[in-house]
Amino acid sequence: MIKPILLGAFCITQFSLAYAAEKTTISTQPIHLSNEVQPFQKVPKTVIIKTKKFKIRIDKQPNGKYLYQSWAANAKITSKPSMIISDGELIPDGSGGNYYFSFVNEGYSYQVWRNYLTDSASKAPYTLTVSDENDREVVRQDAFVVKQ
Repeated sequence: MIKPILLGAFCITQFSLAYAAEKTTISTQPIHLSNEVQPFQKVPKTVIIKTKKFKIRIDKQPNGKYLYQSWAANAKITSKPSMIISDGELIPDGSGGNYYFSFVNEGYSYQVWRNYLTDSASKAPYTLTVSDENDREVVRQDAFVVKQ
């Protein structure tokens, strides 16, 4: 009975000493942080939303930028879009998973916000805001997902 206990204690001691003898190395390589949203909040490649006045489709392009297309709310999405804006960006907002897509067209700034964390359970999942060249908000409309 005592031999297995002593053997176990000896093995543990050997492993502990071997582990303690190992040197830890500190990496001098820079750490690159991504602008992507938290991994638990997956950003869809395509999202179609609808506000009171618009249908909006946002697609991730092969170059990593985003494409914004919009139609009147009652128009079919298979028809020609009334507006197309390319080279949009995904911008994280805080650490809770919220983010927004940002587009610029003829001095106007279009932002489509994804509202994961809100102060209200009844808050719409998306919000469209449009600001003019003087940074005055000219449109703010809640949006609901048509297709994701």
